[in-house]
Amino acid sequence: MNKENKKTNSQLASVWRSLRRNRMAMLGLVILVLLALMAIFADFIAPYAYDAQDLLNARQAPSAEHIFGTDEFGRDIFSRIIYGSRLSLVVGFISVGIALVLGGFLGAVAGFYGGRLDDIIMRCMDILLAIPQVLLAIAIIASLGNGLVNLMVAVGIATIPSYARIVRASVMTIRGEEYIEAARASGTNDAKIIIKHILPNCLAPVIVQVTLGIANAILSCAALSFIGLGITPPSPEWGAMLSGARNYVLTYPYMSVFPGLAIIVTVLALNLLGDGLRDALDPKLKR
Repeated sequence: MNKENKKTNSQLASVWRSLRRNRMAMLGLVILVLLALMAIFADFIAPYAYDAQDLLNARQAPSAEHIFGTDEFGRDIFSRIIYGSRLSLVVGFISVGIALVLGGFLGAVAGFYGGRLDDIIMRCMDILLAIPQVLLAIAIIASLGNGLVNLMVAVGIATIPSYARIVRASVMTIRGEEYIEAARASGTNDAKIIIKHILPNCLAPVIVQVTLGIANAILSCAALSFIGLGITPPSPEWGAMLSGARNYVLTYPYMSVFPGLAIIVTVLALNLLGDGLRDALDPKLKR
């Protein structure tokens, strides 16, 4: 048991050293940590409540009192972006969690057993892949209705095939290894083999996909909210803020610039970190 722990710690230390040498990945990690802290302590950082209206000060340009200006209802844009980070990260992590659990289970079963079961599961995944993710999410939300929970479920279901295919491919390369045959010979049941021996060896590509998947989930959330199918007002979701500011893009451009920058910076940070993790976790890319 101690040998396994030492081996795991050694692998984690190797990944961290490789990640630390990648400046862009570390930049993405720092930005994400700051965003997470901003989301956690939004109640203390934001100077105003996200739904506090002041119609007399509507559409004010950035100033010392409102550093990002105010929107059409006089709400402080800076405060709404801070609270919006909480929503975006929650939607990103939970929707990816839904896709990872369901897609990982289906991919592991398909890759481990193969045969007809594999064909049935993967043909269902192919059908879902044939539908654009945003379009599928729109169809699900149209059936379930607007709201935070429905948005996370819709985005999660739409991205299940990606995780199913990645886990299946990893399982198929591992299931024929000698230690898997030894576990079978010792009488270990299939569920324990999959959970204890196979899935831990599939983590590297899954971790990278999760990082990039959170970025895609945030983009999908913003896109759905922009067209009115995501989180309902007055919740400060970045896509909904862009939607409300589109009528003022020429006269009051700051109303759309700052929410757009928040989306860009968050997605860029996740992509930088994902690329760094891919390089650190893939032995073929190590020099």
